[in-house]
Amino acid sequence: MGYVAVKGGSIAIEQSINKLKYERLKGKRILAVEDIKGGMRGLIDQVMSESSLYSEELAAIAIKQTEGNSEEAVFVLRAYRSTLPRKHYTKIVDTANMAVERRISASFKDIVGGQILGASYDYTHRLMDFDLINETLAEAANWVKEFEEQYIEQQGNTDLSKLPKVVDYLRKEGLIKNCEEDNREPLDITKKSLEFPSERSERLQILTRGQTGAVTSLGYAALRAYGATHPTVGELRVGKLDLYINNPLYSSQDDEDVFYIGDISVTEVESFIPNVTEKKHGEKELEFVIGYGICYGQNETKAIAMSILDHCLETPDYRYPTSNEEFVLFHIDCVESTGFISHLKLPHYVTFQSKLDSVRKTRKEKSPNENKL
Repeated sequence: MGYVAVKGGSIAIEQSINKLKYERLKGKRILAVEDIKGGMRGLIDQVMSESSLYSEELAAIAIKQTEGNSEEAVFVLRAYRSTLPRKHYTKIVDTANMAVERRISASFKDIVGGQILGASYDYTHRLMDFDLINETLAEAANWVKEFEEQYIEQQGNTDLSKLPKVVDYLRKEGLIKNCEEDNREPLDITKKSLEFPSERSERLQILTRGQTGAVTSLGYAALRAYGATHPTVGELRVGKLDLYINNPLYSSQDDEDVFYIGDISVTEVESFIPNVTEKKHGEKELEFVIGYGICYGQNETKAIAMSILDHCLETPDYRYPTSNEEFVLFHIDCVESTGFISHLKLPHYVTFQSKLDSVRKTRKEKSPNENKL
């Protein structure tokens, strides 16, 4: 289902929109789109992920338009996305070829290529930095110049692409089964309504564009109580993936005849979840299965939570709501959930008056009997 804004008297609506614009401009400050792109990376990544549209500029415009309200920004960006033609499909991307900017493993201390901490708030004290009040553009530019010079010198010729996957360690030991390739064309949830039971391609699409808070909340529920799924992060990667399309001039199956169209930043997580299997003669054996999460930008908590929910839905335990695909997939979509709750603000005069009349009639019918008592 879908929801649209409330409609009413044209004059009242026009004044409401004018008041909304006034609230955005009354401080007599114009927030430049470039400033949003340059200083609100986390919010832009979240909006792009939930909108399933990768464009930092469009996300920044949506954020400016909606005064930083992420729910409204996603609504606006998804609405715009629905008007865009889909001219090409990119070639399949192998995340093993990611140009890594951050890479950590909670499963192994020493991994080939090393732990790469990258940019993260994980290692900060999370204390208010009041020095930012007096931060100047000149100081910021000088700091960036010095850092880039030092970073290039330290980086040298280090190649951070095509780093081996941590999961391959366990596969070599036979502790994680090799998955059979499923080369069926994935279903597109934006073109086909979701039906149950769903396919994994549908589930992953909905999870990756689900509301960050909702995905995190349900992932936490599965981790803490409902099934107590406790994974170990095998590998978390943040980096860039190159995208290619087939030659648009003519159909070709040659993988060399492709066009590079740009890159996207993503966060990818492969979680290891212990699983007990029963062998012959009732013997039980411990192995590991994988939960997978990936989303636009650097959104690590969401990607980890997604990997938890992916496992819950792939190997469900129906005693718990976090294994119910209808419960999970229908309730994490930000536009649907926000729209359904917001529709309560729309006029319900007729239905409420009907209920009110019913209550009055019932009480009136009871009154004579109550007087006799």
